[in-house]
Amino acid sequence: MGVRGLHGFVANACPSVCTVVNLKEMAEKYQIHQPGCIPVIVVDAMCCLRHWYTPESWVCGGQWLEYLSVLEDFIKAFTTAGIKLVFFFDGVVEQKKRHEWVKRRLRNNKEISRIFQFMKTHRRQPGRDMFFIPSGLATFTRFALKSLGQETVCSLQEADYEVASYGLQNNCLGILGEDTDYLIFNTCPYFSISKLHLDCLVTVMFSRENLCHSLGLNVTDLPLLACLLGNDTVPEGMLESFRQKCLSGYSSAKQNNDKRTNTILAVADYITRVLHLQQGLKDLEEMLPLGRNKTVFCRGVASYLLPGQQSPWLLQIPSLETSDKQEVIMWSDPEILQVAKEHHVQAESYLVYNILSSGEIECSNTLEDEFDPELPGQALIFRPARQHIYSLLLEDSKDACRSCPIVKEWFVYFGNQLKQPELVQPIKLDIPGGIPSLRTLWLSQDAEVQAQRYSTFLACFHLWNEREELQALENSLAALCCLLIYLLWQVDAFSLEDLNAFIAQTLCLRGKSAAQLSGLQLTHVDSRAVQLGSLFIRGLTTLILANSACGFPFRMDDLMAWKMFDGKLFQQKYQQSHRGCSVEELLEGNKYWLTEFQNLKSLICKACMKNNRVLQSRQRGNEFIRESESRRWGSSFQRSHQPRFSSLFHNPNQGHQWRGLGPYTSRFETGPSGRRYRSEEQSQKRRGFQHTLREIIFYFSILEKRIKAFISLLSWCLRRDAT
Repeated sequence: MGVRGLHGFVANACPSVCTVVNLKEMAEKYQIHQPGCIPVIVVDAMCCLRHWYTPESWVCGGQWLEYLSVLEDFIKAFTTAGIKLVFFFDGVVEQKKRHEWVKRRLRNNKEISRIFQFMKTHRRQPGRDMFFIPSGLATFTRFALKSLGQETVCSLQEADYEVASYGLQNNCLGILGEDTDYLIFNTCPYFSISKLHLDCLVTVMFSRENLCHSLGLNVTDLPLLACLLGNDTVPEGMLESFRQKCLSGYSSAKQNNDKRTNTILAVADYITRVLHLQQGLKDLEEMLPLGRNKTVFCRGVASYLLPGQQSPWLLQIPSLETSDKQEVIMWSDPEILQVAKEHHVQAESYLVYNILSSGEIECSNTLEDEFDPELPGQALIFRPARQHIYSLLLEDSKDACRSCPIVKEWFVYFGNQLKQPELVQPIKLDIPGGIPSLRTLWLSQDAEVQAQRYSTFLACFHLWNEREELQALENSLAALCCLLIYLLWQVDAFSLEDLNAFIAQTLCLRGKSAAQLSGLQLTHVDSRAVQLGSLFIRGLTTLILANSACGFPFRMDDLMAWKMFDGKLFQQKYQQSHRGCSVEELLEGNKYWLTEFQNLKSLICKACMKNNRVLQSRQRGNEFIRESESRRWGSSFQRSHQPRFSSLFHNPNQGHQWRGLGPYTSRFETGPSGRRYRSEEQSQKRRGFQHTLREIIFYFSILEKRIKAFISLLSWCLRRDAT
């Protein structure tokens, strides 16, 4: 994030920029000079996630109760020192940074592949050097901080700009994060989260004034320097030839410096020696080989200018005044849009404003195994539910053709190269009596509307007929059942053992503290359970989206991960369940939980039977069989799964359409381009072939065991006869 190599440069070649400071002492001096004012530190939360997540286990799906305890300790340390914290989260990905977002997501996919390969080889969690944050961490952190009473903001544009603006306009004590862009913005001081010692509130402050002094620059030169070096807005390769010219003409280059250090020094020297002393802006225009990239470069410089600030290096072109983010309003009711915007900014909802304001959303990487032929990517599993949610949100925005606007999805899963967004068609909800309007769901205070909100929520997951049974449960357990029923309908590979593990870990979680969960030890880590855990967490974020769209029939706190999931605990219950342990053992001998377990399982199985989904037992105690099968067939059967609900969308990246098994399904053979596509009948044959292969391997393994047992018995008999 930020300017390439700048952190390393200031740490190694320009140490005067880094000053060790005590935040508590700074806060005390702040109050002396500004009596009556509370010192505020504005926190770039997205930069801090990796540093906040300190629980030892990270691969199993998240240690959420432990993580909540970490956040409490973090807040308490600053509150005790008299410092107020304001947390900012990214609310959008701006189009000018989409290319960088995509690059990072594809790079993350490679890291995730290495993580799963390590787990399959060693059957344990990789070291911290391969650390990857649990799925949904940013989403749940937002709601966690709000539940802890903290001021939390979700940005309407790139968060670093809003963080810098807030820090400047509110005379904040400083910014806490890990992004060199905060060295470039002319705002309040910038503190390092990675260097923070929480026990004494000591960290490193980066001084942009000292940086300018070392490089011979003015503060107003820093945006120019950042863009010439390359950042998230201006691709590094765009000005490579310019930097090479600077480097070749830089006489003070030192052999003991690395290339990046010499490049930064050479570019700064060019700004000082040439641009300051000669014709400045005109010389810059002649020197830079921008061409059609001039707009990108100018917007890069302008992106660092906070309200009221100007730059002497801004190449004035008319298109600069045009916003890079073309906002296409999907909703015509200004009151509804304003409500969605307020909920978004206050971090009270999830993705709803993005859908209504631009019709474009994204979801980052999930820990999922690209070589597991049974489990599709979470993006595909939950897409049918999202399509119903889109319909609910956009029903009143139909065009002249009476169709809902298409939603653009940037969802990461293996096989999706993210060259373009996938164009996803909303699918109308099936609710007796019709779909209530957003004005009714969001604005009405009538008592009966709460029941409508609840029923509409269930309809997003095809669970309207189960509303009476679900309403009889407490909210967090009702949410658990909604998610598990949906997953069982969508994924054929889910077994009774998987269901038992999910229910048991949720019930057992209630009786455990963060310290107890931290002390839980696993004999090994199962890679399939890792993927199921991440899938469950992504499912919870889908419930949060539906809850936001339906006017909050549930309290958000009832849908939080720490209420119903713990990664290590799920691993334990999963392994016990697949070893054939009894329900009593799964529930740790608690008779009250046993009754709850039976009631929840009965409700879920009945709902599955209504949809002709019969759950079967499939123990996976012999992990070798499954993994050797996966390695043999690799990705040839990858993602062959088809959702059970209708799921129409067009994927420009893959050039095909997708239809599921629902009431809206129709067969097709040819797409818009004239290219042939797989029909539903072909898909069923392929799935049948896949299952047949698995069964053959499974039965051969059983036959092998019986032959070995027979040989052992025969040998014993021969030895006995010989004696």
